Amino acid sequence: MQELCVGIFLGEAATKMAKYRLVLLRHGEGAWTKENRFCSWVDQKLSSDGIKEAQNCGKHLKALGFEFDLVFTSVLSRSIQTAWLILEEMGQEWVPIQSSWRLNERHYGALIGLNRAEMALNHGEEQVKIWRRSYDVTPPPISESHPYYAEIYNDRRYKCSDVPQENLPKAESLKDVLDRLLPYWNEKIVPELKSGKMILISAHGNSSRALLKHVEGLILWLTPGISDEDIINVTLPTGVPILLELDENLHPLGPHQFLGDQEAIQAAIKRVEDQGKVKSAEKLNPSV
Repeated sequence: MQELCVGIFLGEAATKMAKYRLVLLRHGEGAWTKENRFCSWVDQKLSSDGIKEAQNCGKHLKALGFEFDLVFTSVLSRSIQTAWLILEEMGQEWVPIQSSWRLNERHYGALIGLNRAEMALNHGEEQVKIWRRSYDVTPPPISESHPYYAEIYNDRRYKCSDVPQENLPKAESLKDVLDRLLPYWNEKIVPELKSGKMILISAHGNSSRALLKHVEGLILWLTPGISDEDIINVTLPTGVPILLELDENLHPLGPHQFLGDQEAIQAAIKRVEDQGKVKSAEKLNPSV
């Protein structure tokens, strides 16, 4: 009976027109993404490939006819730089941008700066996948002796945040990311959406995954959304726009849609998933 109800709901949703549309994306490839390191709150610019990804994203959104009224980013340069490049390609440089630490990448604590493939070799691929993707597992916290502690916590951008510096996280699970993101979503982004503005959110892999989990969880009880268990398998490639079509209550009319060449997007997703795996040469010879 429930399966029948789900089918009826999905059929009705397919016939409804979206009241609101939101575009969300993970920034273009960063310098440390290329090196396969946990970047997190360390500020990095885009790599040369990341710049091209952002520019291509802007060209694609322009070709699809998107016109943005407002852009939200994190306070990290790779998020902001991606938004700049997209707007430049679209000829919409004048569109206002608002930035908040609440859209930052997940804080990976003591893992920051470490190579994912080397971590997989030392701790196992499954453990690295849990640290990277699970919903409620928090990695070991960063300590003052960590090589990037001072760089992060002495950064002037966090003196302007809406919480005292001593209350900023030292490590986060995806659930923690959602908890710190939701007030900003509800108080800042939702009112702008409901006012009729077309919004772009240029964020990060985990802040985007957390937001998708929340929004798609608002689909009526007839459909499951993204469960705590399933979120571990949700992969977002860099520089690929994601469209969410929402009704008058900001409930999604269906699952999120990756915009672009689907074959290329699936290849990009696989590359992201492979970041946490031991390289074949290392498997054969761990000393490599």
